[in-house]
Amino acid sequence: MSGAPGALLHERLGQPFVIDNRPGAGGTIGTEAVAHAAPDGYTLLLVAGAHTVNATLYDKLSFNFIRDIAPIAGISRDGAVMTVHPSVPAKTVPEFIAYAKANPGKINMASAGVGSPSHVTGELFKMMTGINMVHVPYRGSPPALTDLIAGQVQVTFQSTGASIPHVRPGTVRALGVTTAARSEILPDLPSVGEVVPGYEASAVWGLGAPRNTPAEIIDELNKHINRALADPKLKGRFTEMGITVLAGSPADFGKLLADETEKWGKVVKFANIKPE
Repeated sequence: MSGAPGALLHERLGQPFVIDNRPGAGGTIGTEAVAHAAPDGYTLLLVAGAHTVNATLYDKLSFNFIRDIAPIAGISRDGAVMTVHPSVPAKTVPEFIAYAKANPGKINMASAGVGSPSHVTGELFKMMTGINMVHVPYRGSPPALTDLIAGQVQVTFQSTGASIPHVRPGTVRALGVTTAARSEILPDLPSVGEVVPGYEASAVWGLGAPRNTPAEIIDELNKHINRALADPKLKGRFTEMGITVLAGSPADFGKLLADETEKWGKVVKFANIKPE
C-alpha cells in the first residue's frame, strides 16, 4: 500500500504486507495487475480517488474498475483547500465567483496534473458555478503550489495536508474546503458547499481485491481494517493531516465507489478531459 492513508493503516495493522508499487498511466497499471490476479486475498489494491476518475478518463482499459475490483473497506476521505494568490481580490468563495465571471478566461487554475484529484475538483467547481478558468497542469502538487505562491497562477485546489503549510503563514489565501463539512483542522474556513449547494470533492481511499475473492476473506479483511481505523492514535494522525476516517462495510464502500465513479465521469465528460 502506498499513499499517506495506506501507509498509516499499514503501520497500525502491523501485518507483513509486501508493497508492490506499480506507477504509471494514472494508476491503471497497478489496477490491471490486481484485476487479473488470483482472487485469494493475497493481492490487494490501495484504491484511490484517481480510480474513480480513470474509469471514464481512459477509453481503453483491460478491466472494468467497478466490475473487476471487489470493495473491501474504506480507509479515508481526503479533502482539498481552495486557495488563491494574495493578488486575487476575492476573500470569499462568492467574491471569487463574481471576480471569475467578470474576468472569463483570465484566471489560471493550477492542478497536480491532467485528471488528478486537484484537476477534477476544480473542474467540478467550474461546472457547478458556470465560470471559465484556464487549466494549467503540473507534475504534482509542490510545483503547482510553488507557482501559486509566485503568482504565476491564481487558484488551485490541493489536498489539505499540502495546503496548510502555506495557508497558516498567509503565503496563500484560503477561501474554502472542498469537503461537505468544515475541516476539524481549519474550523473557521467554510466549505465551498455552503455557497455552492451540493458541491463536494474529496479523494477516497480504501482497499479492494480481485473480483470473485471469497466473501469470507473480504469480510475478515474488512473486520481488521475497521478495527485499526477505530484506534484513537490512528484517528489522531489522520486528523492532523486533515483526513477523515472512512469506516464501514464492503457494501458501503462499493456504493461509494460507484457513486464517485458516476460523479467524476460526468465531470470528465463535461470538461472533455483527455489523458496525457
